[in-house]
Amino acid sequence: MISLHNHHHHHHLLIISLVIFITFFTNANGSVNRNGYLLNGDLRWETTRTVATVARRGMEEEGVGNISSLVLAGNRTHRRDPLDDFKWYTGGWNISDKHYWASVGFTASPFVAIAAAWFIIFGLTLSFICCCYCCCRREPYGYSRTCYALSLICLILFTLAAIGGSLLLYTAQGKFHSSTKNTLNYVVGQADDTVMKLHKVSGYLSAAENIGVDRFTLPSDLVSKINDVQSKINSSASTLSDKTHDNSRKISKFLNIVRIILMVVAAVMLLLAFVGFLLSVFGVQCLVYFLVILGWILVTVTFVLCGVFLQLNNMVGDTCVAMEQWVQNPTAHTALDDILPCVDNGTAQEILSRSKDVTQQIVGLIDNVITNVANADSPSHYNLSGPSLPVLCNPYNTDLSNRTCATGEVEFQNATEVWKNYVCQVSTEDTCITTGRLTPEIYHQMSSGVNASYGLYNYSPFMVELVDCAFVRSTFSDISTKYCHGLLKNTEWIYIGLVVVSTAVMFSLIFWVIYARERRHRVYTKRAILMNSIGQ
Repeated sequence: MISLHNHHHHHHLLIISLVIFITFFTNANGSVNRNGYLLNGDLRWETTRTVATVARRGMEEEGVGNISSLVLAGNRTHRRDPLDDFKWYTGGWNISDKHYWASVGFTASPFVAIAAAWFIIFGLTLSFICCCYCCCRREPYGYSRTCYALSLICLILFTLAAIGGSLLLYTAQGKFHSSTKNTLNYVVGQADDTVMKLHKVSGYLSAAENIGVDRFTLPSDLVSKINDVQSKINSSASTLSDKTHDNSRKISKFLNIVRIILMVVAAVMLLLAFVGFLLSVFGVQCLVYFLVILGWILVTVTFVLCGVFLQLNNMVGDTCVAMEQWVQNPTAHTALDDILPCVDNGTAQEILSRSKDVTQQIVGLIDNVITNVANADSPSHYNLSGPSLPVLCNPYNTDLSNRTCATGEVEFQNATEVWKNYVCQVSTEDTCITTGRLTPEIYHQMSSGVNASYGLYNYSPFMVELVDCAFVRSTFSDISTKYCHGLLKNTEWIYIGLVVVSTAVMFSLIFWVIYARERRHRVYTKRAILMNSIGQ
């Protein structure tokens, strides 16, 4: 599951998308040869291999024709492309395509435009008010009770909306952090599970190297091949484990930064709205205008964040739809091949066939000992006697095709228990002094062979998954069905929370200024009325 995506400039963009949970785990360093493979240790990983190579080759051989590339999430990604004269983008989900990034980034343009308009218009308005106040200062006059009451009511409503939006944003960021961590932990778990299985296969192969029963051992050429495939397995497992945990730490650090930013935004906007309301009501004008300037900048930043999370929400949705469509069409070449490619078919086939070969030969070695030593009619130096020992069922034929057990053969699961009844007691010379077909030493050697071959046989489905890429399909399917909904919902709530809090604070700033003016006029009018009544 090591990705060979070499466009490192995209990785900084991917970090704000769900795709980071795959890209970072599947990223690897190395050199690419002219055939498109990354050479990492002894194991080659293919960058553009399709998911089910065997199925695709079978279809091509049967005359179905070449499998064309599948455009993922084509309808969902149908957006304007600013890099192509604002024409409609039709390339589907593809993180290698700059036009995809431009089109999905363009979805944030309304909020960027709003932020720019707000920053310029409100800034000019504040400058105009400041100039009028400093250069053309005059006593306020005129007072409308209706305007004063409406401004106060609107100020209260928008302050409550800002407080509600801040609380919504705080709650949503907590859920977003939890859902992203769960997705991260799932991908880490998948990688760790694959590494564990690879190490176990390597361990069983290592044990098989030393298998020997009586005077019989595995052929030296097979032992040499076991060493070769072991080095490939250990290299790939080590690389996958190191990159997974290294990138897991990087992603966790990034998620913590995002969480802190959202928490700070929620807290600052909540405090700004509440304090600004109190200062406006109590008429502390100098501090109110200071908060207006501060809020002017913060609202601009928050509108930009709205655009960023709208873009993130679109990218998460695109990725989830792409994964779902890929799972439904696993034989098609797609852009997801650049994120999580399958293991090179030749390498996976070698691991599988070597494991089958070792299992088949160990069973053959054990059965050879049973036939020619344990059950031999001629006298042996072990002094063996008694009922014949049943042979071990070989799950594979000599061509490594699956084989059905014959009557009288024992299977891996119960072989050692059955053979235990045929073990004799031995003298100091290691010869049987009671009835039996196996000495304790030979029984122990045969048991070791059964354990090693049974372990390899048990992990053959895992190795088949490496060949047909089922593990990638399973990972994408689980993310699509179990995690995408939570990620989409939580990014949407963050986006909504940012929109609510930025809009509410924006109008709060406006009504701070209006209310401050009306309050000043009200105070002056009351003072003028009082002075007039005293003068009379």
